Amino acid sequence: MKTLILILGIMIVSQTISAQDITLPKPKKTGGIPLMEALSKRSSHREFSKEEIDNQTLSNLLWAAWGYNREGMRTAPSANNKQCIDLYVVKKSGAYRYDALNNKLIQVNSEDVRKNAGKQEFVWEAPLNFIYVADKEKGGWPQTDCGFIAQNVYLFCASENLVTVVRGFFDVDDVKKALKLKDNQETILTQTIGKRK
Repeated sequence: MKTLILILGIMIVSQTISAQDITLPKPKKTGGIPLMEALSKRSSHREFSKEEIDNQTLSNLLWAAWGYNREGMRTAPSANNKQCIDLYVVKKSGAYRYDALNNKLIQVNSEDVRKNAGKQEFVWEAPLNFIYVADKEKGGWPQTDCGFIAQNVYLFCASENLVTVVRGFFDVDDVKKALKLKDNQETILTQTIGKRK
């Protein structure tokens, strides 16, 4: 009996250790280029360097996209403040759900599932893909909210000399499998991000 309890304890601990959540550094909320300059530089790119995005830049980007900038409110508008979008991050090291309140990435898959994030080949090697997933139980207008968030990403990328493109060309079932989504979750939009090739 003691052996069985010990084995179960080891299994629980090993599963906990294997989940590689990422606690991000505090986002830097100052700097960047003026808004009008960022708008003039905003564009879509489909060629990306394989170079990883460092955690400080990723933290800043996620906060700009869909972080909290005041009590209970986000950096992007949300229709009726439903906040029905979950932002998932797909990297070489796995897939994560962005926990904006704790500024943390919660790992949902430890495999490199970039091939599940889209059908274009550049998606499979780019360092970063954002996947916008609606929680259908919250209601709201997820397509509208995704547009707001994606535009924040575009402007951040223009300001920080990164490149990005929004994509609607993905297989819903592939994304659902990679992110281990529930039945109440629906993938709305994807966006690839990286450094210029």
